[in-house]
Amino acid sequence: MKTKLLLIMIAVFAVLLTACGGGNSGSATADDVIKIVWYPNESGNDLKSSRDEIGRLISEATGKEVEHQLTTDYSIAIETLAGNNADLAFMGSQGYVEANNRNDAVQTLAVKSGESGILDDAKYYSWLAVNVDEQDKFKENGEFSLDTIADTRFSFVSNSSTSGFKVPSSTIIEHFSQQEAYADLTEEDLMGSGPLFSQVLFGNSHQGSAVNLLSGNADVAAFCDTCVEEYVELAEGEENTAGGVYRVKDNAAEPFNSVTGKEFTLMSSDPVLNEPFVVNMDVIGQADFDKIQELLTSDEVANNEKIFAPERIQNRALYSLKVIKKDCCQWKMNGMIQFAKFQSNFSKEK
Repeated sequence: MKTKLLLIMIAVFAVLLTACGGGNSGSATADDVIKIVWYPNESGNDLKSSRDEIGRLISEATGKEVEHQLTTDYSIAIETLAGNNADLAFMGSQGYVEANNRNDAVQTLAVKSGESGILDDAKYYSWLAVNVDEQDKFKENGEFSLDTIADTRFSFVSNSSTSGFKVPSSTIIEHFSQQEAYADLTEEDLMGSGPLFSQVLFGNSHQGSAVNLLSGNADVAAFCDTCVEEYVELAEGEENTAGGVYRVKDNAAEPFNSVTGKEFTLMSSDPVLNEPFVVNMDVIGQADFDKIQELLTSDEVANNEKIFAPERIQNRALYSLKVIKKDCCQWKMNGMIQFAKFQSNFSKEK
């Protein structure tokens, strides 16, 4: 399961590439407020300092007031941006595709690079996890097997989450559709109990999905590494590798404060392309787009410890110590090369 970047990402980024030139910035009706809508994963109090710092810098760059809109549901954030009620959002590729499909003025702005400073290694990981004490139930001949997740209680993040639904559901469908009993399995089938799962939960955030597992409400859970990295620590094995064991820190903040000390292990870990910042060009306007893009790709932001926190800093930040880049790079997926440029002028250059 870790030998490829999943086929779903090819489809997602094929749509992304097609969409990148579709905005209508000429009809922008920019006002004096920059509204940023945040996914539930980034709406918690633990990221307030990062949100505030990003807002402060954007306010300085544009000369406008910044207003943060916090959400408890992915679909609310997507609809807020697509419905011309926000200028800017930070979302996964699936959320971007959904927003762009509703409104082609929704365009990409910048994306976090990998540790190399370019996009070749710009990725995070989609995990399938089980509780350590129950891991043997999910193994066959000593190895984790997807066959064992049938008839279990499963937790996803949101059906608009890339790493918390689209990637794991693609893996699950690809695996089970080879079996006659599940030959016609669809995404919709995975959203509720039967035919595969006995019960399906949605955590509404990656943190929420992880807590569903650790609290005993789910047997298997999908969530990503970056959204829980400040709450857990590697206890055994290798990071982002099947069999790796993670333990919730003793001082973990909400919602993990109720499951401190609990351990989970990874059934699988699949790489996912990093999330972009996206904008609604009909709301933000080209002038502010240019100013914010220049800001996000600047050394000022890359070196800001409230946004990119070094390991020595205990407070959580939006990113670990990496850089946001706007460069054009290549991703190799199943022997294919997909070109992606997270800028609205991609179609002029491809």
